[in-house]
Amino acid sequence: MIKDCENLPDNYIENMHKLVGTNVKRLREEKNISQLKLSQAMGYKSVSTISCGEIYLNNIHFNIEHLAKIAYILDVDICEFFKPI
Repeated sequence: MIKDCENLPDNYIENMHKLVGTNVKRLREEKNISQLKLSQAMGYKSVSTISCGEIYLNNIHFNIEHLAKIAYILDVDICEFFKPI
């Protein structure tokens, strides 16, 4: 049987974005990498993508390309971003 999204909780996606952002921040800090250094390594000139994505500010979140790059830079498996805290 295939589930549909009819019973998906209203905040499910929002909570997933928040979890991913929290895990990105935690792993970045464990590696002692600043938001600026991570941003620059990703090819950005400012920290806005990282800082907003980490806290899900104004519904700004990481996309799969961001997560793939961050995982590569931090040398972690991308699955680490989705693990419950």
